Amino acid sequence: MRDDVDELAEAWARERPDLDLAPVAVFSRISRLSRHLDLARRDAFAAYAIELWEFDVLAALRRTGAPYELSPGRLLRETLVTSGTMTNRVDRLAARGFVERSPDPNDRRGVIVALTDAGREVVDAALADLLDRERDLLARLPERDRTALAALLRELLEPFDG
Repeated sequence: MRDDVDELAEAWARERPDLDLAPVAVFSRISRLSRHLDLARRDAFAAYAIELWEFDVLAALRRTGAPYELSPGRLLRETLVTSGTMTNRVDRLAARGFVERSPDPNDRRGVIVALTDAGREVVDAALADLLDRERDLLARLPERDRTALAALLRELLEPFDG
């Protein structure tokens, strides 16, 4: 089976035979798959009138388990954004009724951000929709290939995440 990436690599090989184009076969496909995943995410989240960044914050809170709360500092680490960005995001989510702030009982200068019932409902529904769409993206691969792909991607990402 051939695809557009094969043609792209062959065109580069004709023009630049001096280069090792092996990474193109992997990373061009990852890039194209990433675009399809971004579209699936946008569609899933649009159905619930939330943005990707909103889902990221709500999901970070939801994954913590009851009572679904984190400090802003922990939210920063979970979502990889700056403190100014997180303050803005929490403000916007609070205005929508998806999160609430309360004083941190362990730090009188700090606050805790907690998921509201409305926030939990929207993140749960959006996650279920997203997982259906992601399963569709993987549907052509047998389970053993999905497992192998996940292991290979984990190994590839380890130097960045480890």
